[in-house]
Amino acid sequence: MNNLYSLPRKIALAAAVLSATFASIQSQAAIITFDDNALAADTFFAPGGNTSFISGGTSFDHTWSYDCCWGNFTYSNKQDTTTIGFTNDRSAITGTGVGTGQDNYAVSYSNASINFAGATHVESAFITNTTYAYLAVKNGEDGFGSVKGPFEAGDFFNLTINGLDQNENIISTFDFALADGSDVVDSWTLVDFSSLGTVYGLSFSYSSSDVGDYGINTPTYFAIDNIDIQAVPVPASALLFLSALAGLAIRKVRS
Repeated sequence: MNNLYSLPRKIALAAAVLSATFASIQSQAAIITFDDNALAADTFFAPGGNTSFISGGTSFDHTWSYDCCWGNFTYSNKQDTTTIGFTNDRSAITGTGVGTGQDNYAVSYSNASINFAGATHVESAFITNTTYAYLAVKNGEDGFGSVKGPFEAGDFFNLTINGLDQNENIISTFDFALADGSDVVDSWTLVDFSSLGTVYGLSFSYSSSDVGDYGINTPTYFAIDNIDIQAVPVPASALLFLSALAGLAIRKVRS
């Protein structure tokens, strides 16, 4: 008799668990503030190796190469808005995060990406320049003399934001202007991501009017905070099917 009822019991349990899980996904929303990671004042996350960190339930990769150089994402609460050059490459030009008492923010370097746990709508995020990139574009100061003088009419520095599918293929995209001529972003700017649609991840790249023999001269950094994400709801038909399956299996066990 135990063998007779083992399969219905297993089906009932599995269906009930899946139904409850999918129902919980319906309400999963998060604001990724980076303030859920403890950080001493005026510092940044610098583990000195390849790792990742989590904020708002989303994992961000932090890469380390050549015993010197970081990439992808880190989080910071640096307040330095005046020091030029790469030694100050993890400060936002705002000197703080978005919101009162929310000091942490993320900084991204070079081409980077984020992978979500499942299908996701990214509603919006706040974006600004880093101090390093801002001073290079606004004043032509990067500590090396390798960037163009202050940007003027016709110059640009764009961040391209791509939506990715399950296989990390680009399925949607838009550009955000970190600098348009002499107009350089120096405050947290709310950016609408909704045009990307349903995505499984994001990737980021750059374009600039200041290009040399080795590519873009403009420091390829940006800062981001308060990323508003919403898990894509499971279709109601799927929830009804799982609930019905659970009910049928439970009645079979009881009969």
